[in-house]
Amino acid sequence: MIRFSFVPTVLCFAISFPVLASTAGSQGPDTTSQAFSDTNPFGSPSPLQYQAPPFDRIHDSDYKPALEEGMREQLAEIDSIASNPAAATFDNTIVAMERSGALLTRVSKVFFAIVQANTNDELQNIQAEEAPKLAANNDAIYLNDQLFQRVKTIYDKRETLHLDPVRKFLVERYYLDFVRSGAPLSRSDKAKLRSLDQEEAKLTTDFQNKLLAATKAGALVIDKKSDLVGLSGAEIAAAAEAAKDRSLRGASGLNGEWVIPLQNTTQQPAQVSLDHRSVRERLFQNSIMRAERGDGNDTRATITRLAEVRAEKARLLGYPNYAAYSLADQMAKTPAAAVKLLNDLVPAALAKARNEAKKMQALIDKDGGRFSLQPWDWQYYAEKVRKAEYNLDESEIKPYFELDRVLEDGVFYAANKLYGLTFKERRDLPVYQPDVRVFEVFDADGKSIALWYCDYFKRDNKSGGAWEDTFVDACGLFGTKAVVYNVANFTKPAPGQPALLTFDDVTTMFHEFGHALHSMLTTVEYPRLAGTNVPRDFVEFPSQFNEHWALYPAVFANYAKNYKTREPMPEELADKIRKAKTFNQGFAMTEILEASLLDMAWHTLPPGKEVANVDSFETAALNRYRVYYPLIPPRYRSTYFAHIWDEGYAAGYYSYLWAEVIDDDAFAWFMEHGGLTRANGERFEKMILSRGGSEDVAVLYRAFRGRDPSVKALIKDRGLTGN
Repeated sequence: MIRFSFVPTVLCFAISFPVLASTAGSQGPDTTSQAFSDTNPFGSPSPLQYQAPPFDRIHDSDYKPALEEGMREQLAEIDSIASNPAAATFDNTIVAMERSGALLTRVSKVFFAIVQANTNDELQNIQAEEAPKLAANNDAIYLNDQLFQRVKTIYDKRETLHLDPVRKFLVERYYLDFVRSGAPLSRSDKAKLRSLDQEEAKLTTDFQNKLLAATKAGALVIDKKSDLVGLSGAEIAAAAEAAKDRSLRGASGLNGEWVIPLQNTTQQPAQVSLDHRSVRERLFQNSIMRAERGDGNDTRATITRLAEVRAEKARLLGYPNYAAYSLADQMAKTPAAAVKLLNDLVPAALAKARNEAKKMQALIDKDGGRFSLQPWDWQYYAEKVRKAEYNLDESEIKPYFELDRVLEDGVFYAANKLYGLTFKERRDLPVYQPDVRVFEVFDADGKSIALWYCDYFKRDNKSGGAWEDTFVDACGLFGTKAVVYNVANFTKPAPGQPALLTFDDVTTMFHEFGHALHSMLTTVEYPRLAGTNVPRDFVEFPSQFNEHWALYPAVFANYAKNYKTREPMPEELADKIRKAKTFNQGFAMTEILEASLLDMAWHTLPPGKEVANVDSFETAALNRYRVYYPLIPPRYRSTYFAHIWDEGYAAGYYSYLWAEVIDDDAFAWFMEHGGLTRANGERFEKMILSRGGSEDVAVLYRAFRGRDPSVKALIKDRGLTGN
């Protein structure tokens, strides 16, 4: 997953950070409380290689003055562009806007990265105070009529300006961004939009902070070791270490001897192994109820108001609902097109899921269980069925997936074979947390092209899930190279123990590195079009495409080695993993379809429609889309669906499946042309990864594939051709 901006990504400053919120006022930056000084580490480009953040010099107190000075400087630059007496040209308007906001870009990229990955009370307070000011700053640019008229003048004359295709596309993109931001609105409607933007910023930060606290508080506390039967020794040690860490942090109500932290998804990894059914149920209930306990971390009122605010914004901008607004500039174009893709997959997914449930119920009955399969049983009995059908045990394969080997001999190895990249660890560059590692990236000619940071282990002060973003964007206009980071939430092992991964974790590493490649390999001149600045339903294409190499035989054989003996995984066991790839895909597809359609239900609400009860709304929506299946809850229920409430995927969670159609189709092309080869990698890099959003992405893909994508490869890859 990639993090998205809470404002349209138009100018260089509008980098990928999540929607944030606040209780502060909305009158723009206030520079009186903390002065911005020459000693502030964000005051000039970092002296470190590629302007990597100088984390050893950055203090929490540096962020607020830098953010506010950055807003002040940028608005002064924008005012200068808008009031320029010279006629509007591509250079004095479009390029000038691309160059604006350097300070704000520097501080925002670092601040929002740390707020997501390593937050604390002070950072959250700054986040709460500054978010509506950033929203107001954004509106001060996009709702500036003088500036919009300059952009419109260039747009209206674009066919006669002799612009090359990329510059022409950039002009069209700018014009569309201004229109979508409300530039043509009346003065009174602009005032309403400003108010809604700031309220959305406040609500989104409220959601983010409440969910972080709710997820931490929802961890399962275990007092009896017998309740942990089924977990491995390493997993029990990790649970003890988590409890110790909680105790050191002074977390109230979490003082058991063992703690199983919650992941961001509905189902939890430990449910695969926990033998006691009552413990599995407790963990499941902690997960689904984490953010609706009627306490200060309850998100229900927040999300219902967020949906209302977004619907009202869409009305102001001329759309019947927020999804219609959101999808208008995506590949899907309309909610109907996105919903059709999802609905077309529902029958096959549900049929396969029901067949999977029958097998598990039969196993329960055979064992004399005398109970009906429930959601908290699914992971546990699915693993038993997998063992029975494929003789495959998760605990048997994890010793072959040690994190360092997966990274260096898997992720890096595939990138070398495809794109000629090599990597060197850099221990001399400062990091924001001791678990973070840094690598320098070199191209096939040995030329240094990027820095890449990885932060893989779960912490209580880290948001859930996994994502990619940049500290510095690669950009021809500024001559900068990419400084990229990947973040995940893998279970941290006890001291002295290896970090052993599930195959899902392995896939996550390849996925997020696919985003990183998109950022590192861009050769686009203009920041607005560089790297991952592409439509949301295309941005997951390179990342999901990169997942395929995790099971590619040559790559798999290179990293899947026992962490003790260094012996490769026996071919028989590796073959079981490949054969089991389509196992439980009815479940996997159903929970994603439910979440995607739930997202659509929230964001197709018409303006003025109030949701009185979140749980009832959720059930009714899933029934309406005919995807409701009580044994499989959505991958994310409404109250902890961070993707759509604070990570930029509002009306966009469908994009994972939309992009999967494309990535499976593209991988099929690779298999038709020799698989993992430098020639194929160079073609993909040249035609997709390096191009960013410099052209209509449907045209980019069509040029690469020779046709539009087909859903056939996805259906085959997911094993949905039969039940």
